[in-house]
Amino acid sequence: MQSLADLQLDRPSLVTIGVFDGMHRGHQHLIRELVKEARSTGRLAVAITFFPHPDVVIRGWTGRYYLTTPEDRAALLAQLGIDYVVTLPFDANLRQIRAADFVDQLLHHLSMTGLWVGSDFAMGYKREGNIEFLRLEGQAKGFQLEVIDLIVNDHMAISSSAIRDALQAGDVERARALLGRSYAVSGEVVHGEARGRKIGFPTANIAAWDQLVIPANGVYAGWASLEDEPERYMAVTNVGIRPTFSGDNVTVEAHLLDF
Repeated sequence: MQSLADLQLDRPSLVTIGVFDGMHRGHQHLIRELVKEARSTGRLAVAITFFPHPDVVIRGWTGRYYLTTPEDRAALLAQLGIDYVVTLPFDANLRQIRAADFVDQLLHHLSMTGLWVGSDFAMGYKREGNIEFLRLEGQAKGFQLEVIDLIVNDHMAISSSAIRDALQAGDVERARALLGRSYAVSGEVVHGEARGRKIGFPTANIAAWDQLVIPANGVYAGWASLEDEPERYMAVTNVGIRPTFSGDNVTVEAHLLDF
């Protein structure tokens, strides 16, 4: 779903807003608390998220920046019990919306009775919709603001930025601690140069999304799974660079053990 206009809920809802890139432990905590409250009070649970990432639009960041594809992020939200995921296209028009106007849209389309956000949250034009602003909006317009404290790890707030830094340094264990699960790279298996097969170690060459963060070059032990198959296979995965006429391409090649 890519527009609030696609929804006109006839039941009250609890709403959360965020990019939720990576769906890390901090995101999971907020979502679980929201879903628990929604279920216990007979309300719907709704997540509003964005694509592209606001940093890509506002700061012009390019390259591999995302920890999850929009589809994987929506699936993770649904697994935690979110009833509706709305992925709004973040563009020049959306970034100009005043916070009060956006709140009015949430009330109109989602029958919002509660807004749940992290303690560092702000929204709307120039991030004017901070916690104080939204609390006053709630008092005036009849919804409750619930602020969830950030989750910390090693005395630092868990963040998508910290996970990107860990992956780019090849520290997949730290990334796992922050995510609450192992980092995963998925994609279509494509034909490679068959060099591994020639020496007795055939590999699956993964065509990962070109905006997805890939761990630093190296060899990693992990698990591999195939689409629509429940079984997992132990795997040795090599991340490296293949020079091409158009530049250096990152390659992800997994050798599945006992496949």
